[in-house]
Amino acid sequence: MTLHTDKFAAYLRMLKDRSGQGYERLGKQAGASGSSLHRYCSGKSVPADYRVVHSFGKVCGASPAELRELHQLWALADAGRVDEAEPTRTGEDEEAAPPRRRRAYAATAIAVVGLLAAGLVWLTADASAPATGRYADRMLFSPGCRPLVSMGQHDECVTEVQNLLVAAHGRLSVDGSFGPETLRRVTAFQVLAGLPARGVVDEATKTALYDRRAGMATWSAAMVEQRVRAVFTEAPDTAVAIARCASFLDPLWVLPNTNGSRNWGVFQISDARLLELGGSPRQAFDPGWNIDAAHRLWSVRHDFHDWPACSAALTSRPSH
Repeated sequence: MTLHTDKFAAYLRMLKDRSGQGYERLGKQAGASGSSLHRYCSGKSVPADYRVVHSFGKVCGASPAELRELHQLWALADAGRVDEAEPTRTGEDEEAAPPRRRRAYAATAIAVVGLLAAGLVWLTADASAPATGRYADRMLFSPGCRPLVSMGQHDECVTEVQNLLVAAHGRLSVDGSFGPETLRRVTAFQVLAGLPARGVVDEATKTALYDRRAGMATWSAAMVEQRVRAVFTEAPDTAVAIARCASFLDPLWVLPNTNGSRNWGVFQISDARLLELGGSPRQAFDPGWNIDAAHRLWSVRHDFHDWPACSAALTSRPSH
């Protein structure tokens, strides 16, 4: 068990104990099996999909601030997981066994999903190349900054990245710590700037940040809610609740999965769904397109089957 996994499991146990409910009952409400929840709370495994975690927090009565902290703890635990075989599942376990994570990617890999806080980094072939461009005198290209600024790093180089993201109108705290929030914003900036969404600040991303190649200004939560209600006229309240559960109504929300795929935007549309819809991550960051696409998915059966964890959390709330 890693330190981050231990902290994540302890937080889950706190929420579970406070709810006063058993694993089986919580599992039915959160859309997962009781045995899966027991593994997560004991620290034996980390869920591959954050939606299960979010639903668990909701049915345990977690506040918005607690849900945000829970997401950060999950992201760190997920990034630091060690490859190990999942226990054999029998019966009607709600959760499919996640594919094993590959720790080393070739130079042509699409993305880096997570990095160990201790400093594990997947390096690209040109990661150590010295800076020779017009920004060679800027902080991120100085000898004091690593070739890749990445998850788990805490220093003035991260502060510089955060300040540049804020200058591009990104919404994040400037605290010098490269955590889940910074990871999401870096990934979103890379997509908007037309760069590979690797989630680490490499030379191309540093240059794009200094160039201010992409703006991250987007709709407010109030604007998103208004548009969701206008599009989902058949079930406006439920649609807003689903979107809030999925992304906190943040148009640039990104959630990585352990198999290297991501979920994007207001309704957290997955890579697979984007392919079916003929869209791209950049389009998914357009809140208007994202909401319209989510309505297309809803229209298949006139329900929210594409968001099972959020739907389970909304339909089965704790009694206290």
